[in-house]
Amino acid sequence: MVAERRALLAGLNAPGTTRAEQLAAALEGRMRGLSPGSPVGTIEEIRQESGLARATVSEAIRLLRDRGVLVIRPGRGGGLFVADQTPVVRLRHTLLSVGGEPGTVADAIELRNHLEELIDVGAARCAGEDDIPALRACLDDMAAAPDWDAFMRANWALHERIAQLCPNVMARAVYLGTLGHLTASTARTADRDADAYRARRLRIHVDLVEAIAAGDEAAVRAAVARHNHTD
Repeated sequence: MVAERRALLAGLNAPGTTRAEQLAAALEGRMRGLSPGSPVGTIEEIRQESGLARATVSEAIRLLRDRGVLVIRPGRGGGLFVADQTPVVRLRHTLLSVGGEPGTVADAIELRNHLEELIDVGAARCAGEDDIPALRACLDDMAAAPDWDAFMRANWALHERIAQLCPNVMARAVYLGTLGHLTASTARTADRDADAYRARRLRIHVDLVEAIAAGDEAAVRAAVARHNHTD
């Protein structure tokens, strides 16, 4: 158990990501060698192995479930199992596998900007009242972030939640693949007035969320235009 725990925790040191995101990445790496339907364990087993809080483990499991790589089976004989991945999920993994190539981050930014309106308008069309509090909670995290890295982590979390509301599964898979590159390569604001820049970015994201909440597609497109071109 000690050796297994060390093996899992070895992937939990990536800067600029939450513990839940790091655990999700470590578990996803472990699952790549398993066939669909293979058991991954239970939340309690992963909690004991990783030494992390149950809430952190639950959030990591939610991330993997939302990405389509893990299924949760309740009841006796249940637990966590490797999902039978769709072509969309495999496409997302292909996007994430090119992270070491030159220019990847710039390519990811360009691709994400082209997809932003499609994703956000789709979210505005499909979001229900129950979906909006989670988006606003991400905005609260952005506003309360103590530093730039925390601000950007909350930013990426917001965009991932918005993307989950978009009904276009192919666009969503590609979009989330670009976020995988960007979360690992957080830009800095050393050459800017960081506080003023953060305030502008937060205001844009507030406007975007409120437009999605209202189902106002014109306002969504206007917010996306500011989002993609404000420096």
